[in-house]
Amino acid sequence: MVETLFYILVFPGFVFLSSLSFITEFVDRKLYARFQNRAGPPFIQPLADFLKLVGKEDVIPEDSSPAIFKFMPILALTAVLTAFAYIPLWTTHGLASFQGDIIVLLYLLTIPTLTFFLAGWYSTSLYAKIGAVRTITQLFAYEVPLFMAVLACAILADSWKTADIAAFYSAKPWLILVNLPAMFVALIALLGKLERVPFDIPEAETEIVAGTFTEYSGRLLALFRLGINIETIVAASLLAAVMIPFGLGLPWWFGVPLYLAKILFVIFCLALLRSVFARFRIDQMMRFCWTVLAPIAFFQIILNLIIKGFVLK
Repeated sequence: MVETLFYILVFPGFVFLSSLSFITEFVDRKLYARFQNRAGPPFIQPLADFLKLVGKEDVIPEDSSPAIFKFMPILALTAVLTAFAYIPLWTTHGLASFQGDIIVLLYLLTIPTLTFFLAGWYSTSLYAKIGAVRTITQLFAYEVPLFMAVLACAILADSWKTADIAAFYSAKPWLILVNLPAMFVALIALLGKLERVPFDIPEAETEIVAGTFTEYSGRLLALFRLGINIETIVAASLLAAVMIPFGLGLPWWFGVPLYLAKILFVIFCLALLRSVFARFRIDQMMRFCWTVLAPIAFFQIILNLIIKGFVLK
């Protein structure tokens, strides 16, 4: 029981994830700035921003639903923390691994997006409602390609357990090359899930202020931002476990640095993609996901079925 509580609360649980979230936010912002020939923020900036928000007053709109307004940030943070328990990091299994956990993991990663929608809709602000509608519209665009890309890897591994999928590709590293199209689709879809350029349409500052979070401030906004940062780590950990599954089962003193290196590699790819493209319109984003990403992910599923049936038979 003590070991389990330590795992959940300290390492690699809430304390570890929170600390890592500030580091990855700094790395992401610094890389994005350097790619644009800017200096970028100092190392302490993400933590300073968080502490500044925590020290501010929570202002709740008069016509909003106070219960939903307050509960949505907590639900978003809880969902991503729970999802992290199913991912094998440097060990051969997660804290709560079971057969079919990858379905639960993908479901839990969908919950934060739904909380963004509900938070914006019940804020009763016009800007927040527009951002909320854009959030839920994007969900229907990127979610299908993302799920197809991840599940294509599961089909080839013949398992719905994240740890077993990671172990399968760790034992057959050459098959990782087969899943490169899925990796590409997952990275692009992840930009939409995290609402980052070029898919930062729900939080377009030049159009709708801060979109979904226009009415949020203080501790509630800090929890939302922390949840988004941790969601980035969880999603990057999922891609690292399923598509870059090197170093599982190693001693912690070697496995942890290798795990962090894989996470930072995913963050680097996301920052690079952000710096290349300008913001899409919502119709362009929908068209791109359904006419480009979804067919690539479908091709990956067909390819993996062929390899599973004829090469690995």
